[in-house]
Amino acid sequence: MQRKIIHVDMDAFYASIEQLDNPELLGRPVIVGGRPDSRGVVAACSYEARTFGIKSAMPCSRAYARCPEAVFIHPRLDRYREVSTRIMTIFRSYTDLVEPLSLDEAFLDVTVNKRHEPSATMLAEQIRRQIREETGLTASAGVSFNKFIAKIASDLNKPDGLSVIRPEMAASFLATLPIGSFFGVGAVTERRMRQQGICCGADLLKLSLAELSERFGKQGVFLYHIVRGHDHRPVQSERARKSIGAETTLEHDTKDPDRIDAILARLAQRVGHTLHRKHLVGTTVTLKVRYADFTTVTRSVTGSVPSADPAHLLSAVRFLLGRTEAGKRKVRLLGISVSNLSPRATTRPRQLLLPFISRHDHDKTG
Repeated sequence: MQRKIIHVDMDAFYASIEQLDNPELLGRPVIVGGRPDSRGVVAACSYEARTFGIKSAMPCSRAYARCPEAVFIHPRLDRYREVSTRIMTIFRSYTDLVEPLSLDEAFLDVTVNKRHEPSATMLAEQIRRQIREETGLTASAGVSFNKFIAKIASDLNKPDGLSVIRPEMAASFLATLPIGSFFGVGAVTERRMRQQGICCGADLLKLSLAELSERFGKQGVFLYHIVRGHDHRPVQSERARKSIGAETTLEHDTKDPDRIDAILARLAQRVGHTLHRKHLVGTTVTLKVRYADFTTVTRSVTGSVPSADPAHLLSAVRFLLGRTEAGKRKVRLLGISVSNLSPRATTRPRQLLLPFISRHDHDKTG
């Protein structure tokens, strides 16, 4: 049976909620993120702000330079989660096969659905209408026979749009798709591919599996199949979390060990609280350090006993900090994450054992 997949993506979710809650912001460029005079970044922005070339992850100072009249708003994550919960409830009233990708987007497999509706297009329209009626927000959707094409389709007619790519349309659609739109092709890979004359799906189709594998490894194998419309990934209603983390960009670069330690202590508390709330523990702790020149390094350590205790996490990252140049070089960002997660046992917690059983160091240029 041909699968019927819908990808629903809310339109400018955070910014749209701010405009919904404060009608005075309607029609104005809204930026959710840090202050314009801070070193924070844009978490989300309204479509009015996007006309100035503002986009997610852009430094707020640069966004302000492009649009001084923009309204900058600090994120209200609890409010966004509240609305997201309502939207996910709508999704699950149509199918149990819902795979959230974030607070504002999800895949739905409606091949068999609770409404006994054979048309995925009709279901996508019903879902978008119900979201608008129950939340006051708009959503865009893509409908197709696999996840990759459905996700690409949802972005074609934003905002408040619907695109359908049927199986007989897939070959021509994928052939004309720009190479940068393919999953996993970031800016660096896109430049490399364009230098080799690979600018769109049609160029990928000219290359054999062996050629793509030799040039791009596993990603080349994936691209060989995806450009031919072969994406057999199922919609997974329960996705296991791989890691829990938190990070912060400092207001000012610093070498001060006391300030660095205080920031790490706060991050350890945040990560520990999240793990506790989700009833999880982990064995691998990773410290992320970004220096003033934007070079980023990570240091990881794996313990023999899983933990979510902030004190244990802080002890681990203090150990890892000694394996970096923080304090000798100025730091602009710090982060902590915990991986190798498992459900928290009901038994009494135990002390994280030292020395750690294995260490992993990773360097990368950010």
